Amino acid sequence: MTSHHPNARSPVRVLLVSADIGEGHNATARAVEDAARRLWPGCETARLDTLRVMGPGVGPLFRWIYVRNVESTPWLYDLFYDALWRWGWFATASRRFVGAWVGPPLRRRIRRWEPDLVISTYPMATAGLDRLRRRGELEKPVSAVISDFCPHPFWVHPEIDLHYVMSEASLRALHRAQPDATAAVSAPPVSAEFRPRDKADARLSLGMPAEGFQVLIACGSLSFGSVERAVDAALAEPRVDRVIVACGRNEQLRARLAERDGTERRLLPLGWCDDMPGLTAAADVVISNAGGATALETMACGRTVIMFEPIAGHGRANAELMARAGLAELCPTSESLAATLHELTTSPERLRRAEQRVLGQATSGDFTTQVAALAELPRHRGARRLRSSDRFFVHAADAAVPQQTGAVLRLREAPEERTAEQWAGHLAELIERRARSLPMLRNTLVQRGAHAPRWHTVRCIEPGRHLDHRTTPARDEVVREFFSAAVPTDRPPWQLMVLCTDTETLLLAKLHHALGDGIAVTNTLVRLLRDDVDEWERDAPPPREERKTSAAALRTLLVSRGRTALSVARGLWKLGTAGPAPRSPLDGDSTSGRVFDTAELPSSEVRAQARARGLPSSVLLIGLTAEALHRTLAERTGTSPGQHMRVMVPRTTRSPREAPTAEMFGNRTVAVSVDLPVGPMETEQRLREVAERLAAGQHAGQPAAAGLAMAALGLLPTPLHRLLVRTIYQRRFFNALVSAMPGSRRPPRVWGALVAEVLPILPLAPGVGTAIGLISWGDTVGVGITADARLEWLPARLREQLRSCFRQLQGPPESTPRPGTTREEAPR
Repeated sequence: MTSHHPNARSPVRVLLVSADIGEGHNATARAVEDAARRLWPGCETARLDTLRVMGPGVGPLFRWIYVRNVESTPWLYDLFYDALWRWGWFATASRRFVGAWVGPPLRRRIRRWEPDLVISTYPMATAGLDRLRRRGELEKPVSAVISDFCPHPFWVHPEIDLHYVMSEASLRALHRAQPDATAAVSAPPVSAEFRPRDKADARLSLGMPAEGFQVLIACGSLSFGSVERAVDAALAEPRVDRVIVACGRNEQLRARLAERDGTERRLLPLGWCDDMPGLTAAADVVISNAGGATALETMACGRTVIMFEPIAGHGRANAELMARAGLAELCPTSESLAATLHELTTSPERLRRAEQRVLGQATSGDFTTQVAALAELPRHRGARRLRSSDRFFVHAADAAVPQQTGAVLRLREAPEERTAEQWAGHLAELIERRARSLPMLRNTLVQRGAHAPRWHTVRCIEPGRHLDHRTTPARDEVVREFFSAAVPTDRPPWQLMVLCTDTETLLLAKLHHALGDGIAVTNTLVRLLRDDVDEWERDAPPPREERKTSAAALRTLLVSRGRTALSVARGLWKLGTAGPAPRSPLDGDSTSGRVFDTAELPSSEVRAQARARGLPSSVLLIGLTAEALHRTLAERTGTSPGQHMRVMVPRTTRSPREAPTAEMFGNRTVAVSVDLPVGPMETEQRLREVAERLAAGQHAGQPAAAGLAMAALGLLPTPLHRLLVRTIYQRRFFNALVSAMPGSRRPPRVWGALVAEVLPILPLAPGVGTAIGLISWGDTVGVGITADARLEWLPARLREQLRSCFRQLQGPPESTPRPGTTREEAPR
């Protein structure tokens, strides 16, 4: 559990959302209020009655229904409760219905009061808060304190930042009800007056005899259920000296008990009592029937709980779960209650062991500290289906071709020598402190047969499951081993490794491609690692504001949309008529092995050469890649005039107005197919042809058409989607992947060391043996070359040819290779 940091920003206003239906939910709210006042002096607290928020007359009606169900039609309450567990759709529909009812009026009151923290102690309130979260109408921390021992599906909601439950058994029940909810075990949420005390002292303070076996029967403020049968069973045990009944607001019950003959010395029926902490501490055992606030208060006092003839629905479930956890005695009949009382009155050791179990659970945490953590919770998101662009990479993956993207970060200018273990310790601290605020690092991929894959947000990140370190001179072998292994998916699918060699320190990073594209991955890694992340975020330029719409702007927009529609139509036509990719000597059956190599080019020179030719730097880099591929193929197999390779080139769909944020997560790219010329020709001519073909694909509407096709594909059922993705994302339709990504001209520092170079590592596709990534970073353009292990010779030759091409590009025109290069004539 996150501890409270005194320097953390304290909430100024705390809103508690409870309900006047019995006193259990309000008692929990009071415990939270007391803790908030101790933690944050001067903090304002307010409490809302959910039933009153829901509308006039709702409170009296719901209280009448609740009492009638429990007392007269328990079978109906059981039917509803069991249906919540049996049918997930019914639980979801019920929660959504109540959320739609409670959410809007709750939103108005929250906006009016503007709290810094919202805490629910009532399930219908939690449903309303969940709806506000799902609709983006509530961004403040939201939590729920569940005072029922067994959190039923109506209690648990996926968008709540944290649910507090009462035991590990309760935690398991919560995740069975809602697997994507986040929760933790808390100490009993009760007033501080409920604490362990000496029984004799408590009795004397109440004016009762210090000796004798005393039973307290407390069944909530309404005191309904089998109270009188419990009294009969307790009085029938001769070793029970006193039976005290807390009748609460049930005056009819108190009157009936007071009129009993012959029980004056052993039976004490009480009405509403303000000193329940004293009565509970004075008792040897407490008999109850619901397992809510009364049971928790009994546990906090270290007294034994007996659940007798539990009320329908949640009462029965609470009693069974408490009994399984060893925290209560379950007595479903009068006979079993009599037997249990006999055992406890005749075996002081058994009673002592039961009290120790209860007290151990009650004192396992500090509720005030746990309330403090609620103000610092990261935003939790429930399970959600992947976007179509992210889902694509889940289904494109197989055992031989995992879809994961990564990078090698080269660290230089460290202020002092550090070992790999020291680096790993620093990174572990960063992960513990920052990963909770980076959604990309907190999502686990869940795949279940024919169901659509979903993201589940985890509450805690364990650095040891994501971070490793190595010290070895065998850099290439470690890099190959790290990036060849598929990233585990039983946790958020990302991994880091610190690699220290004799001459350098590298940080290796890999993530499942479904987590994000190159821009999102780079943004997240920078936010996780950099030293000055707070200053960097503060100095970041704000997103550009949208221009106000005028009549002229509207006409322009309509014309633009019309042109876009025509462009998409052309793009769809081009995609549909592109046909299969040409055969390439680099194609072949995929293996599970990978080989890698990297290169660096001076970024200032790349920009200068691009400006000299009137080209964007990314286009120049893709043209250089085409030249390097030509020379490598010519050297290996020879090339012929007109020969080309079809490559997939990712294009971002992110708006220029979209500023990078910690929330950036997922793929916002489409892939455009480009036929790169790899036959013999002058280098300058090849650069021009590559630029023309990239521009033609852009103007022909390929990116928009590819995005539309991706979205349409995402509407298909999972088995069909998987089949089609694996049919189109393979060597039949392209020969290689080439990606030129934007980076940073001002590299960050990590623990004082400069992230001098970033070398991207791209995934392959089935049958496609080559992927080349290029990224501008500081003073260099980092190049990462990935190849299938069957092409072990390829990365090193591509690296050398790329360097050679660029050197010749910087020289006089006559230094460029002649067209018609053959294997024998090509530079080696």
